[in-house]
Amino acid sequence: MANDTKDPYVKVEREHGIATISFFHPQSNSLPAGILEELAHEIHTEGLNPASKLIVLRSSGEKAFCAGASFDELAAIENEAEGLRFFSGFANVINAMRKTPKFVIARIHGKCIGGGVGLAAAADYAIAAEGADIKLSELAVGIGPFVVGPAVERKIGSSAFSQLSIDASMWRPADWARRKGLYAELHSDTEGMDDSIARLSTSLSNTNPDAMRELKKVLWHGTEHWDELLKERAAISGRLVLSSYTKEFIARFKDKAKVS
Repeated sequence: MANDTKDPYVKVEREHGIATISFFHPQSNSLPAGILEELAHEIHTEGLNPASKLIVLRSSGEKAFCAGASFDELAAIENEAEGLRFFSGFANVINAMRKTPKFVIARIHGKCIGGGVGLAAAADYAIAAEGADIKLSELAVGIGPFVVGPAVERKIGSSAFSQLSIDASMWRPADWARRKGLYAELHSDTEGMDDSIARLSTSLSNTNPDAMRELKKVLWHGTEHWDELLKERAAISGRLVLSSYTKEFIARFKDKAKVS
């Protein structure tokens, strides 16, 4: 799927019972509030659409699957209410993925940072290609992976989650993510990845939707409290993002980005 614009977007394409939701942002597919809101809305909408049997979540471009939170919007947050509102956007997307009765397959074609790891973890089945390395960089920024944490920990376990969270500047290779269970499959190239996504999507689109809905309930059992939990976590991040440490880190990062 080629990008034909430099403007951020969320798009939905439907074919043969498969709803493909794609997003794009020119800054390495980072996630500002607008994209988060649209993603949550479209995932919820397709979950209610009887013509859609499953959802494929993907981003556009060739390098990064998702760079996580938009630093421009993080820098603009001025109070705890604004912080809560911004980080609740991640909570809403993860909860939409969790609660939709349709399976969500994630296409991970490039590096995942922060919230991008959260999207991969909240998918029911993530299929990746080599180069889809991951990093939870939040602690290095001065906050923490509080909102995405429950999804990531659920998928890869407490030990691997703590490793990612504490060593926040270290990239973990895609094979590490596959071995820990974040990725269900890892392919040597995007062609193999896309072939596998097409195979699985076609198979699921011909499967009993009632059976898939009941299986999804079983797979997500025990997460019913996440509506409240993720909002509580969003409040923590919304408070910490106001710290002088985080403000200075983001300013240095943006200055470095301008030079490069």
